[in-house]
Amino acid sequence: MTLASSQPRPCSVARTLDIVGEKWALLAVREVFLGNRRFDEMVRRTGAPRDTLAARLRTLVSAGILERRQYCEHPARHEYRLTDAGRELYPVILTLMRWGDRHLAGDGGPPMVLEHHCGHRLVAEVVCQECGEPVSARDTRPAVVPGHPGSVTAAYPAAGSAPAPGSRLTAPR
Repeated sequence: MTLASSQPRPCSVARTLDIVGEKWALLAVREVFLGNRRFDEMVRRTGAPRDTLAARLRTLVSAGILERRQYCEHPARHEYRLTDAGRELYPVILTLMRWGDRHLAGDGGPPMVLEHHCGHRLVAEVVCQECGEPVSARDTRPAVVPGHPGSVTAAYPAAGSAPAPGSRLTAPR
């Protein structure tokens, strides 16, 4: 019998959620993407309590996702701008929006749509960077990261080899 480790698996998803995994944090990032960079605008457009939003913005700034810039001296006022790391969250916002549009929009349809510069409605889709095919969970598997101490081999002994047709990867019990 193999005992499961009591240590959480090293995971980029978990580390990311430590920073942006709370509702108000992602809504603040969404607002900056939409051009609403000032605190009062964000409070109005998100409905977040002021103290909660202020705390989330501090976290996003300290994590390097947003930067705080002064736009007025008297009184001192600041706005928030996306850093390179913050701009990399755009696909996350888009895929969350797509999921909400598909599963939560209701009869009235989505409350907002985005248009790409080509003039067509933007619908986010994750594709393989190499072959360009759409990605689904069925078509992916954990792979060994050589030399990484938290590589998937401990949780998924078959990682690095193709799963048998029709099989599903499961963690050992």
